[in-house]
Amino acid sequence: MKLDSIVIHKEKTIVDALQKLNEIRDVSRLILFVKDDDNSIIGSVTDGDIRRSLVYDQDLARKIGEVCNKNFAFEYNNKDFINLDEYRKRNIKILPILDNNKGLIRIVDLDKTKSILPMECMLMAGGRGKRLSPLTDTKPKPMLPLGDKPIIEHNIDRLISFGIRKIYISVKYLGDQIQEYFGDGSSKGISIEYVWEDKPLGTAGALSLVPKFETEHILLMNSDLFTNVDFEDLYLSLLKEKADMIVSSTEYKVDVPYAVFDTNESQVVGFKEKPTFVYHSNAGIYILKKELINRIPKNSFFDITDLMEEMVTEEMKLIYRPILGFWVDIGKPVDYKQAQEFIKHL
Repeated sequence: MKLDSIVIHKEKTIVDALQKLNEIRDVSRLILFVKDDDNSIIGSVTDGDIRRSLVYDQDLARKIGEVCNKNFAFEYNNKDFINLDEYRKRNIKILPILDNNKGLIRIVDLDKTKSILPMECMLMAGGRGKRLSPLTDTKPKPMLPLGDKPIIEHNIDRLISFGIRKIYISVKYLGDQIQEYFGDGSSKGISIEYVWEDKPLGTAGALSLVPKFETEHILLMNSDLFTNVDFEDLYLSLLKEKADMIVSSTEYKVDVPYAVFDTNESQVVGFKEKPTFVYHSNAGIYILKKELINRIPKNSFFDITDLMEEMVTEEMKLIYRPILGFWVDIGKPVDYKQAQEFIKHL
């Protein structure tokens, strides 16, 4: 959406505003933002504001600057977390984001946006995907279709719904297909940059190739996951516990078909009949402090688990958070088939 389509000058009339409101598409509420001669936003106007004005004086030529709500809700553009739930409780559907001069930068549609997280993200998309051959012989695994769009696009769209607007994608094998499909991200209203790996760099090495991250925390994620993970819950858990890194986890169950003994040397002191053991396994989604990237060797193979081992050894704070929704790691044909069946029921 072009911002001009929802901005109106204060000297325009109610008739002008009605015409503009009638042309608005793809937003959860019909609303215009009123600007002055300096392009500063001074108020908002809805069809309800106009109805109240017409009931009062029936003047269609009244200037919209006199009708608008000058007590409108807005946020300044900054790098802090914005709690959208506070606005939802006030039944606000559209939240304008303004610069320091109160110029309109963008709008947040609260029906389409779950959160506004102050993070940049890197999606790992450079792998060969050999286990999914021959499907990946001519197409990179993240670009395999899942429903009506590629696997990686599901992840990008979910990141966008959490307010993440800058995404790096690390690419190598057939990466040109990914770059051609998404371009610079402008078609989705975000910025996408590509980090090309000349050689395999593991699950974290590509982070070292970004000259400078602008946010204090970085989201790192495998691009071949299909999940409805709550990124806001991860981020807020990291902040609450003042951790250096948080890792999302998924449950992995092991069913033992026999009785398992509790022993003291050769003596059986108890047993469990056919127990089930539950382990928290790495789900391939991480939020880490930006300064941790300084520990990653430049342009060298380095897995995120190498960094995690360093953190544990040095007693840094590494925490995990279970994924409460669904999660599929599309690594094998059976995983891909499972995801294809699952998406039919969403």
